[in-house]
Amino acid sequence: MESVSNIGIRDVIDMAIIAYVFYKILMLIRETRAEQLLKGIAFLLIATKLSEWSGLYVTTYLLKNTVTLGLIALLIVFQPELRRALEYLGRSKLVAKSIVEIKDEEVKDRIDEIVSAAASLSRQKIGALIILERETGINDVIETGTKIEALISSSLLINIFFPNSPLHDGAVIIREDRIMAAGCFLPLSENSSLSKELGTRHRAGLGITETTDAVVIIVSEETGAISVAREGKLSRFLDTDTLSGLLRELYKSDDNLSLIKLKWRTKDE
Repeated sequence: MESVSNIGIRDVIDMAIIAYVFYKILMLIRETRAEQLLKGIAFLLIATKLSEWSGLYVTTYLLKNTVTLGLIALLIVFQPELRRALEYLGRSKLVAKSIVEIKDEEVKDRIDEIVSAAASLSRQKIGALIILERETGINDVIETGTKIEALISSSLLINIFFPNSPLHDGAVIIREDRIMAAGCFLPLSENSSLSKELGTRHRAGLGITETTDAVVIIVSEETGAISVAREGKLSRFLDTDTLSGLLRELYKSDDNLSLIKLKWRTKDE
């Protein structure tokens, strides 16, 4: 208790700085090759300490030298990642933005890419079915398609849905900021009261909203009209401003933005 009472404001600031630096490093290497190598080095460090405590002197000697070589290899192999990290620090402001501001910017970028793609597909009358997965997971849909795992890009989405492309006749599934898969398939709505003028694309969009809390954006191949399906109900003939506003309200209504996933799907009407 005495050691705790001796902690002053400088110690708190010191620990906060170290925690912030480690957090930034983790964010920079997340989902990169460096992440896996650092995990390996962490394992070696733990193994070295355990062997030292156990009195395994030869093993400790070998592990210590292996860790040293691993650190050198980290600097050599991941020179590009380190350069990007330094460039990132150079561009950073002295006062970092809040997590809320960062999330808002990320969400805005995602929505802009999606709306831009939907608008272009609508103008060209290229059919698409866009599913925004929320709390209810639909990994079974992802497994029906081809994995891509690429950052969201309106140009990539448009190219995927472009007629005669290999994956144009299926769904593009987006999770957070990545396109996870394309060419996926959805169940059709079993609602017998639907209008006869609605094709397979609209029925598929409605079908997924009848069993999950997903929100679906549908682009008609015949008219280019943009529709939105939610909770088994369909809103048709939306403009891009209305679509953008709807998506922003949708994201705001979710407490945890990282749980929101965006999914796109195309199928013949």
